[in-house]
Amino acid sequence: MNRRASPRNGNLRRALAQEAARIMAQHGIHDFLTAKRKAAERLGVGDSSALPRNTEIEQALAEYQRLFDAGTHQHSLHEQRRAALHAMRRLSEFEPRLVGPVLTGTATEHADIQLHLFADRPEYVVLQLIDHGITHEFTERRVRLDAERTKAYPGLRFAVNDRYVEATVFPRDGIRQAPASPVDGKPMRRADAAELETLLDD
Repeated sequence: MNRRASPRNGNLRRALAQEAARIMAQHGIHDFLTAKRKAAERLGVGDSSALPRNTEIEQALAEYQRLFDAGTHQHSLHEQRRAALHAMRRLSEFEPRLVGPVLTGTATEHADIQLHLFADRPEYVVLQLIDHGITHEFTERRVRLDAERTKAYPGLRFAVNDRYVEATVFPRDGIRQAPASPVDGKPMRRADAAELETLLDD
């Protein structure tokens, strides 16, 4: 017979989610697993089955930002989205899409802006950045395609309007299918420049 989760376990998961959210908000940690482990260590929890899901932490983070950081968070998010739009306009030929916390609204102050770009070759993006006089560094990002597959894609990190952008470069046909979200495993939400402009107007 299956046991239902006890109220105590539910309260513990909520406490862990809230602590993980606080750690992410205050310490600039963006990785859910790292935040979970730090929260468990801080609260003295050794049972991994008590750890909250990423969706629970994301909800707790949004609640934390509303309660404790509303004005600062909204200003920072607006500036991040403006910088994202600026970068997207400069890289428009690569059909840029905004993804991640800056899009969903839970980005902390020091979070990178995450873009997906689509090009026949990553070098074409590099040339565009050079043409705009934007210094950059090469990165590699492992992307979860679905529940069973991950794949490494080339990336570029650069600054726009004093905000850092982490751009992952996919093949042209990569625009057809969004990779899995690290939060809930569903296809990642992507927004083009027009959608981002609407968010900024709102």
